[in-house]
Amino acid sequence: MIYITGDTHSEFKRLKNGLFKAASNDTLIICGDFGGIWDSSPTEKYWLNWLSQKPYKILFCDGNHENFDMINSYPVEELFGGKVHKITDNIYHLMRGEMFRIEGNKIFVMGGARSHDIQDGILDPLDRDFKMKEKALIRRKKEYYRVKGISWWDDEMPSDEEFSYALQTLQKNNYNCDYIITHDCPADVQKILIDNYIDEKKKNQYSCDKLNDFLQEISQKCSFKKWYFGHYHFDIEISEKYRLLYKDIVKLGS
Repeated sequence: MIYITGDTHSEFKRLKNGLFKAASNDTLIICGDFGGIWDSSPTEKYWLNWLSQKPYKILFCDGNHENFDMINSYPVEELFGGKVHKITDNIYHLMRGEMFRIEGNKIFVMGGARSHDIQDGILDPLDRDFKMKEKALIRRKKEYYRVKGISWWDDEMPSDEEFSYALQTLQKNNYNCDYIITHDCPADVQKILIDNYIDEKKKNQYSCDKLNDFLQEISQKCSFKKWYFGHYHFDIEISEKYRLLYKDIVKLGS
């Protein structure tokens, strides 16, 4: 059995016994912002060890809130017919633009997203005025800022090479798969979310970008049963084709 859930952000209590039970041959896929590889803190190490003792496999595509330097330091292997970063014996990062074959299902994965919580800027710790700028933001109670290489990475958005590789993968598969798993969503689905579900005060945080347009192109070209994604922190069955996940854990195809 394959299960899907949304952003975990290093918060894995939803997977505790009594809330979620899976067998040794089951698989759980997280739709980005896994967060379990972030700063090597004692808390992070505790949860990674806890997850590594689970009997099922844990797979995740990357979101925007990931430490890409750390993720990319893990060895690249081939699993389920596609490239992954092996984190532990049962935890794997599903790399961008790959087509995986899991329990008889063809699953296309494309991680990445643009952060929408950076309105107050991205600070560079190598900037000689870094401390002064950060203190100024804190003093002015500016909460939506990130620090390059510490809480924000350029790699959050796919590169041109990754977009090209993803298209090549889909072309090899005749734009046909069973399921699509991403962190962000196609442009027209994003518009539905902004128009109907995003709080009025936060609407200006979201805008269509290159990744949304790319996913829109895929949605129009591909034949697929269902598309699962995270990023927006809601649990919404948008249509028969699209499911936004946050804390819900659902069975693939349900």
